[in-house]
Amino acid sequence: MKNVTDPFLSLSYWPSAGSFGFNTDILATNPINLSVVLGVLIFLERECLSDLLDNRKQRILKTIRNSEELREGALEQLEKARSRLRKVEKEADQFRVNGYSEIEREKLNLINSTSKTLEQLENYKNETIHFEQQRAINEVRQRVFQQALEGALGTLNSCLNNELHLRTISTNIGMFGTMKEITD
Repeated sequence: MKNVTDPFLSLSYWPSAGSFGFNTDILATNPINLSVVLGVLIFLERECLSDLLDNRKQRILKTIRNSEELREGALEQLEKARSRLRKVEKEADQFRVNGYSEIEREKLNLINSTSKTLEQLENYKNETIHFEQQRAINEVRQRVFQQALEGALGTLNSCLNNELHLRTISTNIGMFGTMKEITD
């Protein structure tokens, strides 16, 4: 083994100015070796890390795009829902206004029909009163006429003789017959 390490040992004796050599001092070479290894790793892994970061970046961008698309879709659905809500609110307002208008119309129709019915009842009442008055007047006339006739007959019976009595009766029957023809 001594043969394998001899060349490395002999290199340690080379002068450091202007030449290349191996430093076998572990404490002095460790930071250098670590920096060389890290440099090589960074150089080699840069592409790998770059690919990993690019993939990650693409996934993040794709997720953002999907989120934006979902957001836009949700905003469209929200706008459609708001539009439908406005439409339904307008229809509800229209129904409410129409309902109030219909109620007012029905109220006016009811008031008008009630007032017409009351007017008709008033007319019927007035006609009935007028009819009853006319009937009462006719009854009174008939009674007065009958009493006057009875009084006249009584007077005639007491003052007239049989011949005059028969002529008066004939004349009255003739007048009644004429009156009957006129009324028919």
